[in-house]
Amino acid sequence: MQMGTNSRRFALTKIIVVVAILGLLAALIVSKIMSGPDEAERVAAKQDIGAIMQALKTYRRDNGRYPTQEQGLHALIEKPSINPVPNIWKNGGYLERLPNDPWGNAYQYRNPGVHSEIDVLSYGADTKQGGEGNDADIGSWQ
Repeated sequence: MQMGTNSRRFALTKIIVVVAILGLLAALIVSKIMSGPDEAERVAAKQDIGAIMQALKTYRRDNGRYPTQEQGLHALIEKPSINPVPNIWKNGGYLERLPNDPWGNAYQYRNPGVHSEIDVLSYGADTKQGGEGNDADIGSWQ
């Protein structure tokens, strides 16, 4: 009778250990799944910035300069009317439309840039400069 009780305690201990391990694994998996959308938004922003940078490089190749700060990214979808007016402007524009970042905000354009000749960036989920994680800035220099 004493053997049976010890055996049951040992089996119960094994079950508790297995349940604890399964709980830990579940917590790890859930945290990975929950951070997935944040990473997807950051990847989407990087892809948008890459497409905008490519359009800006084509604009520069055609006109010898990037759009001014005043002309902004809008110069990629509509021919600027303020100086310097581009000599060559691709029919239909350099982009079909200007995308918003994954958080619904306009991408920022700096000419001159802080990190390179020009910068294109998103301030991230918090729409403020700086930040960490999903709130961190995403830029053309990264």
